Amino acid sequence: MQNKEKIEELREKLKDYENKLARAMIGYRGVTHESAVSELKHNKVMVLRAMIRGLKEEIVKLENNFPPKLSSEGGQAE
Repeated sequence: MQNKEKIEELREKLKDYENKLARAMIGYRGVTHESAVSELKHNKVMVLRAMIRGLKEEIVKLENNFPPKLSSEGGQAE
């Protein structure tokens, strides 16, 4: 798979996880003392945030590894 295709795939995943996080944040108020339900919601939010952070880092890494584009004139990098 080429980097460009991989980046597009990662952006789609990122959008999906951002939507999931937005839904998980509805009614989220952190961890309520001795509440298993709020602890589960908190864990879900933390996992989604970690997934988003990882996807963003991978996208940046792949974008930085792109070879410079060659212009049509003289073969100079843009």
